[in-house]
Parts: sequence; structure tokens; C-alpha cells
Amino acid sequence: MGPVAGTRPAIADVEEALREVIDPDLGVNVVDLGFVREIDLAADPAVLTMTLTSPACPLTGVMEDQMRTALADLLPAYEVRWVFLPAWTPARITDDGRDQLRAIGFTF
Repeated sequence: MGPVAGTRPAIADVEEALREVIDPDLGVNVVDLGFVREIDLAADPAVLTMTLTSPACPLTGVMEDQMRTALADLLPAYEVRWVFLPAWTPARITDDGRDQLRAIGFTF
């Protein structure tokens, strides 16, 4: 179910929807990997500030496609801003993300 006409969803709702966006290389969602830097719902359109492990990552288009699907009913108008400074570090990974990565063989 989407938001009521004329209202914006809560940031927590957008974050929850973004958990459906999976990094194709790592198999973990972008929220738990710490790729979501900011969700600005006051902007028009809303702005999602995102990062990746590297500016050279070729997967931005794949993730933007997943975002369109995940956010279609919740946030139909938004802009994605990819930023790389400050650089992403593993410190941004949530505890859930670390558990998911450990399950597939990563160590910290």
C-alpha cells in the first residue's frame, strides 16, 4: 500500500523499502551495507544520497533499477545522488549486515 495522496512516507518506511535493494556482488541490502547516506524527504523531489564501495563500481544502474521497483508505490518521485567523499568504509555496515556477510564467508 502506498502513502496517502499528498503525503510523504516516513524515512523509516523508505529505509525499509530500500532493504529490498541488494548489492549484486555481496548479496546484502544497501541499508545494511551502509550505502544509504541520507534520505531527504523535504526536498522536491525527495533526494536519496547514496554511496558504494568504489566510485568505479559499475553497478549503480542495477541498483537504481532495483530502487525504482522497491520505491514505486512508496516514493514515486525522487533523485539519487551518488557521493564518494567521505569514502565508504566497512565501519558503515550494520550489525545485521556483518552477520549476513559472515554467513557467506567474510571476516572482520
